[in-house]
Amino acid sequence: MKKIFKTKLGSIIHDDAEKHLKKVKDGSVDLIITSPPFALTREKAYGNKKGDEYLDWLKKFGEIFYKKLKDDGSFVIDFGGSWVPGEPTRNLHQFKIPIIFCEEIGFHLAQEFFWWNTSKMPTPASWVTISRERITDSVNYIFWFSKSTHPKANNRNILKPYSDRMKNMIKNQKYNMKDRPSEHRVSKVWAKDNGGAIPQNFFPYGNSSNDPYFKYCDEKGLKKHPARFGPFIPEFFIRFLTDKNDLVIDPFAGSCTTGAVAEQLARKWLCIDLDEDYLKGAIGRFKDPYKFNIDIDENIEYNFKLK
Repeated sequence: MKKIFKTKLGSIIHDDAEKHLKKVKDGSVDLIITSPPFALTREKAYGNKKGDEYLDWLKKFGEIFYKKLKDDGSFVIDFGGSWVPGEPTRNLHQFKIPIIFCEEIGFHLAQEFFWWNTSKMPTPASWVTISRERITDSVNYIFWFSKSTHPKANNRNILKPYSDRMKNMIKNQKYNMKDRPSEHRVSKVWAKDNGGAIPQNFFPYGNSSNDPYFKYCDEKGLKKHPARFGPFIPEFFIRFLTDKNDLVIDPFAGSCTTGAVAEQLARKWLCIDLDEDYLKGAIGRFKDPYKFNIDIDENIEYNFKLK
């Protein structure tokens, strides 16, 4: 175990996640959020298992996560799909995982989300760009698991700006009271200002490589992580499922996007990964003036120093 970096709120740890999580007290974690190595046919530099071996490997971690979470805690996991080796058909692991986690471990599937990665390349090339039998695989599955049927969650913390049409309805208090084809009835309560619109379970965002993290890695001659966690995902779920000073853990942290977002949102955090080079690059996410496009807590004193 090696501590790569720390702040007043959290630490980046170079260690095996299974081993290090044993040091975390059972029932003490508010949110575990991660994007583990996917079960890809093509092996990545950061390591990835395949097929049933992948399911067994992930189930082992699911059992650990269940023990570490508080009773009202949540576990959020991001998955990319994969192809059957040598065939233009899909692996079913992303559909098996929620069944295993719920029926064999005891989690509840609170809700599923979908990330449309608008930056995804058209792969696998053999099926998409050469034989033209398939289209670009650009959607990730994000599963929100909970230990209880009513985990801590507040969608008031993730409201979106109203549409212009809704703003006008609120301003003018004019609405068309009639039954819609969907059999929903629009009434005067629709013109009430509730602070914003409730978001949908769909994230249409790219994952840009044009950010200070890349610049920092280039300046230091460090290896860049090829599959970075987009900051909008941890931001959304940290706001939605936790309060200030709650504990957030990413056990497959990579470039530690989760920790950087948690820091800016005044949550305690722990990032763990096996690849020390990736974690050294992650320090760049904590260097001022590095900021994600989120509303940070201005009452927190940011004093980033490598220790």
